Amino acid sequence: MNNKDLSLGEPVPAGAPEGRRDPRALMAERTPRWVQPFLTWLTARPAPGEVARERNARSYVMAALAWIVAGVVGGAVALQVGGASGWALVTVALIATSCGLGLFQVVVFHHCAHGSVFGDWRTNRDVGRLISALLLFKHFDAYRREHNLHHNARKLFTDEDEFADFVLDMCRLEPGLPKGELWRRVIMNVAFSPAFHMRFLLRRVRAAWASPDRVHNAVGIAAWGTAAGSSFALGWTTEFLVLWVLPVTVLLQLATVGRILCEHRFPEPALIAARGKEFVCRSTNGVFPGSPPPAGSALSPLGLLAWTGWWCNMLTVQLFARVFVLVGDAPCHDFHHRRPASGRWTSYIYARQEDVEAGCPGFPLNYGESWGLFRAIDENLATLASTPREVLRPTASLCPAPAQ
Repeated sequence: MNNKDLSLGEPVPAGAPEGRRDPRALMAERTPRWVQPFLTWLTARPAPGEVARERNARSYVMAALAWIVAGVVGGAVALQVGGASGWALVTVALIATSCGLGLFQVVVFHHCAHGSVFGDWRTNRDVGRLISALLLFKHFDAYRREHNLHHNARKLFTDEDEFADFVLDMCRLEPGLPKGELWRRVIMNVAFSPAFHMRFLLRRVRAAWASPDRVHNAVGIAAWGTAAGSSFALGWTTEFLVLWVLPVTVLLQLATVGRILCEHRFPEPALIAARGKEFVCRSTNGVFPGSPPPAGSALSPLGLLAWTGWWCNMLTVQLFARVFVLVGDAPCHDFHHRRPASGRWTSYIYARQEDVEAGCPGFPLNYGESWGLFRAIDENLATLASTPREVLRPTASLCPAPAQ
């Protein structure tokens, strides 16, 4: 599929060539009606003409809690089962817990900073502070200040931007390097690097428990100390380490890297310098799990093979991307940057599509999109590779690459 044909979000006629058709529209044409609600959730894109389903903000809080409880309880049962089947179930449980943690991070904590989860600012603040203390996120007040800068087009990709700080300093990805080298660093020096995860964790612990707010720090330390001490006393140390510590640390950090690397791409240097509305449009794309379904019938041997492969991909790779990395409204991060004050973030799937079909009023370009998490990361790394070093930061301000 040619992403350039879809980059402006323009409607494509039904008779257009296959490569220019909207993958979600093709899914609606070629799969049964009863599976459409699942595909809408999985891809974060509605079928053409689908009626919007509204959600309230607190449902995300309940969903996050439900995923975590299911993961921890299910994992505890699976550890008792033991054997290969038990550990396979533990893997599923860890993914469930990670999904809940991601929802707390990406949706609840984030939108509390925008004051839009609960009806009053004090509740948003108090819940945000509690989440940051318990889940080792940056102190809520500091996060809110920095996140507001991230939404300022004059600050995005500068030294004051949380995204640039993470990509350039934490992950040590440098502009101007070949895309292959950037991928090597992502895999070897970030995702599978114990040193990176320890560095990341220490940074999180300092940001959460070494804040100027002593009460906040004490709440987090006391909660973790009580949980660890109780687990040891009850003989549940393994369960605590595997089912809670591992998801909160390494797994959440892996998911965070994947989310951040697919969130933003680097436009042409002239657009970065201009920092206008086109810069905002070009710096973020929608990222949707999925791929176009096969065109042929499943009744032939080749057709059956193609459809089996497509469904296997959708129910493994794409489903994993949705529940582990692209949780909540993460696929529609571009909508959030264009409409950060929108109260319809709770129904992001439909709100973004309605904005696409309206032509995104107030902006010079309609929405862009990428299909598939890894394709989106690859495209974003390609834009970083083509960006001159001096456009983003002076060489001296970049952390040195780790010794090979």
